Amino acid sequence: MKEQLLEIESLCKVYGKADNLTKALNGITFQVMTGEFLGIMGSSGSGKSTLLNCIATVIRPSGGRISMQGTDIHSLSGARLAEYRGKKIGYLFQNFELLDNLTGRENILLPLSLHNIPGKESRERLQSLADYLEITDVLDKFPAQMSGGQQQRIAAARALILRPDIILADEPTGALDSGNAKALMEKLSGLNREQNATVLMVTHDTNAASYCKRILFIQDGVIFHELRRSLPEESRSEFYERILKVMAQLGGGSANVL
Repeated sequence: MKEQLLEIESLCKVYGKADNLTKALNGITFQVMTGEFLGIMGSSGSGKSTLLNCIATVIRPSGGRISMQGTDIHSLSGARLAEYRGKKIGYLFQNFELLDNLTGRENILLPLSLHNIPGKESRERLQSLADYLEITDVLDKFPAQMSGGQQQRIAAARALILRPDIILADEPTGALDSGNAKALMEKLSGLNREQNATVLMVTHDTNAASYCKRILFIQDGVIFHELRRSLPEESRSEFYERILKVMAQLGGGSANVL
């Protein structure tokens, strides 16, 4: 029986003032279980990234509650908040967000130095991730010397290096071509399958979403529909076709499954 890791309860986020209010999130409730690969889909402006940023404590919700392992994350401050941001969650951005003046190795190791992880353990973690993500050959290059796919895998290693309880991925394939997008999703799917990594991914990419085990579709700040993949009976291509049908109702689609 999987345990509940993250609980979102009646979450609201309102922007603007008085007669010009926009409800980015309008009472969303759902749970994320340990070891789950959950996708959040919806059109631009549906509230997807706002939701992820609330979970990451980048922005504060207007109402509702977010609990990580039973603790209200917006009650955290100081060292406990830093620990949550550094060790509980790993954030994978669409545009990589690597530091240009640091090598791949230095970008990955930066979170470890901030959290005082010993050198020997840091090197072991780095080597393990570099081998798995196939980035050993670019560790000593600067971001400008890497392809987009290599930069995103370096960013993935940085997000994973502290072994967070959950990986928050915000449109992780958005800046990648189809080949690099497929390679990244296979790696994330492999981490979920083989290491029981918990992944919460916001995406508009139907191909990327087909790697998920469950998808919540958001429209106008509320959950519009939910899909679950029937594993192992249902193939990824079959799940992809079901995703496309829901996206058609939302007014969006994608190219052929890769």
